[in-house]
Amino acid sequence: MVRDTISLLERDTPVFISPDLWPPNSPDLNPVDYKIWGVMQHRIYQTKVKDLYDLKRRLIGVWAGIQQSLIDDAINQWRKRLCACVRLEAEVDTSNIRSDSHISQTL
Repeated sequence: MVRDTISLLERDTPVFISPDLWPPNSPDLNPVDYKIWGVMQHRIYQTKVKDLYDLKRRLIGVWAGIQQSLIDDAINQWRKRLCACVRLEAEVDTSNIRSDSHISQTL
């Protein structure tokens, strides 16, 4: 399923950044993980979860109720953060660090 999604994005998204260029655990560059999941976690755990079925039900319900504006906001924040990271990379001496300068070329 993941490969199908990546293939779709590579085919249909003009400036898709391939997964090998994604930073794995950066709160600056993973807005879905840190913004949307944060909102979901807050909503899901407002009361104690009874069991796995209850957790699944809540996840599906909360996800279905996420407003598009929240997703749009997360995407807009991601773009700003990505550009800031690219600018910072240009300012930092990276002679001793592997440089992925082709990231800035895809923006």
